[in-house]
Amino acid sequence: MTGRMILLDARPLGVADVAEIARRNARLMLGEEAMRRIRTSRALIEHLTGLGKPMYGVTTGLGACVDTPLAQADLIAFQHSVPLSHSMGIGPALPTEAVRAMMTARISGMAAGGTGTSERVVMGLVAALNAGVHPVIPTWGSIGAADLAHLGHMARSLRGDGEAEFQGRIMASSEALALAGLEPLDLREKDGHAIIVANSLSTGTACLCLEDVAHLIDWALAAVALNYEAFRSSLTAIDEDALAARPAFGQREIGARLRAELAGSGLWQDKAARRLQDPLSYRCVPQVWGGLLNAFEQARLATEIELTHSGDNPLILAEGERVISNGNFDLTAMTLAWEQLGQALAHCAVGTANRCMKLMSPITAELPRFLSARGGSRQGYAELQKPLSALEAEIRHLANPMSLSPLAVSDGIEDQSSMAPRVVAKTAEIIERMRYLVAMELIFAATGVELRGVVDSMGEGPQRSFAAVRALVSPLDDDREMSTDMTRVARMVAGPRY
Repeated sequence: MTGRMILLDARPLGVADVAEIARRNARLMLGEEAMRRIRTSRALIEHLTGLGKPMYGVTTGLGACVDTPLAQADLIAFQHSVPLSHSMGIGPALPTEAVRAMMTARISGMAAGGTGTSERVVMGLVAALNAGVHPVIPTWGSIGAADLAHLGHMARSLRGDGEAEFQGRIMASSEALALAGLEPLDLREKDGHAIIVANSLSTGTACLCLEDVAHLIDWALAAVALNYEAFRSSLTAIDEDALAARPAFGQREIGARLRAELAGSGLWQDKAARRLQDPLSYRCVPQVWGGLLNAFEQARLATEIELTHSGDNPLILAEGERVISNGNFDLTAMTLAWEQLGQALAHCAVGTANRCMKLMSPITAELPRFLSARGGSRQGYAELQKPLSALEAEIRHLANPMSLSPLAVSDGIEDQSSMAPRVVAKTAEIIERMRYLVAMELIFAATGVELRGVVDSMGEGPQRSFAAVRALVSPLDDDREMSTDMTRVARMVAGPRY
């Protein structure tokens, strides 16, 4: 595989680095400081194992079997059994980008130095990632108290057991490793447990979602500005002094971004707006999207903590020669941030859907009903109100919390967990649906400015957005199939704004 090189060393990986590696095939390299941390923690594990010190998952069984000591002759065989016993995932396979993000997140956690894994295992993961050997991993099976099932399948596959995707084909893992010129992972003391005891699926896919939300926010604000032009909105909603009078999180930034979008717009002229006050879905954009910005920032901070630090149990503190049983694998704080992000997106979805409906109402917008260029003799966008309503309802459903603890497992020992991977996954589903809502607002608003006859007087941002939409979707002069139009624009919204 080819791509630019990203160095993990004294500077940890960032969210954007994971997306570059997972989606755009950047290569990962470990620097000397990262390798020093790995070697130091590994040396302590080997030293304490030689002394016979009791250590969870090294000289004892796992979970409720912590009370079972392992025989010295069984230590390495036990590590080989761990990936097998934890390969209990079910459902469809994860997409390749999610597997790559998960592998990257696990390497990042190991490089933090608290894992105690051997250098050969870390470098084996790096080599597989850079070579494009992607284990086939089922989607479901983690409750968020470490993504044990997913990492178990990853470890099993990289040991040459199971299946992997390589150069676009699914094949036996042993074949994929051989074709890539790689050796199967050689697990030693602690290695099997060290690979699986992390929240790498939750963290890796969260990094991808954060990139998606950033793109979505950019395009959604572009859609709002274009809708403002079509609706002839009052721009007092984004007045800097008004927003500063109650500086709720994010609203001043949203106001500034919309003012920049609308630079040069005829809406800034006196009496350009049709109403003294617009409906709340127009007037409260800075407040609602400001809430999303705040939730986005909290989710990003929480994700970066998990990406750049060790959540291992036991934790290896090499400088103090301590091996500590702990609960750092619990992702309650991160999960709550992601629940908030999903709910913030749902609030934005409600506003987007309502603005779309308002723009199609001749009473509210003073434009032809359903934005039909031929009036009542044609449907215009009438039928798109149905998928619009369906998507908004699905988003609200997905925004309901699911992070309250599931059933206790492991003979009641593991009686609390966060459901982190599913919370991140449902947020990704919200994002996917939200793209179509934003695509519809862009399409409707592009038609609205044409029907209103204001294309030439629009601001700089709406001019760019209008041109981007019209490059993909022709004007609606007569009724036609519109699924293709929505899909084209939704794909555009999935990427960075240009």
